[in-house]
Amino acid sequence: MAKIIAITNQKGGVGKTTTSVNLSACVAAEGRRVLVVDADPQGNTSSGLGVHPEENTPTIYEVMAGSVTLEDALCETSVPGLMLLPSDIRLAGAEIELASMQHRERILSKALSGAADQFDYIFIDCPPSLGLITLNALFASDGVIIPIQCEYYALEGVSALMGTIQKVQKMHKHLNIEGIVLTMLDARTNLGVQVAQEVRKVFKTKVYKTVIPRNVRLGEAPSHGLPIHLYDPRSLGAQSYQQLAREFLEQA
Repeated sequence: MAKIIAITNQKGGVGKTTTSVNLSACVAAEGRRVLVVDADPQGNTSSGLGVHPEENTPTIYEVMAGSVTLEDALCETSVPGLMLLPSDIRLAGAEIELASMQHRERILSKALSGAADQFDYIFIDCPPSLGLITLNALFASDGVIIPIQCEYYALEGVSALMGTIQKVQKMHKHLNIEGIVLTMLDARTNLGVQVAQEVRKVFKTKVYKTVIPRNVRLGEAPSHGLPIHLYDPRSLGAQSYQQLAREFLEQA
């Protein structure tokens, strides 16, 4: 049975998609069967893995609408063992359509249930909001990974996210906080170090030891449609995500 992990933070620009792409790719590189689900209408996880859905390409939108099966929408990636359920702007309309559906918060869970035996891990890249799509991702998941950037106002909005997670846990008791990932650390600044200390003070043992640094190569990789460990395996970004993948697997 696949373990399903939602990667979420309603605040944008925290390294959520970067973590979705590179953690899933590095876990696959460790020999696991992995599916990454792009549940963000911006489709950045898809493009970051070199997949650009065309108008007639099935995406997560069609899967959630029930017009295609999950198997018909899955795409191969450049990483052996890593499959992708792609997304594009079509998903933006799903929030409105979901609102009138029965059991609307469990549509994605139902769609992914058929893939549970095909994969070891399923990662879901959530949109930067606490709407119905994120709610679907939380109800479908066993755990949550929250990326938090090592910058001023890092914890802004996290309390609202934690409140949403606690509400979901009342109906979906198996949902756990898998871990907090500190991202975009500039170790040259006191602020970055202070923020990291503050986050560890708040979340204690839930914070991964591995910290993702600010890294130029991490920013370049998506434009080439490659995860960082394939784009520049010797970069600090690649080493950090490989280390995070190993830490994740030790704890999972």
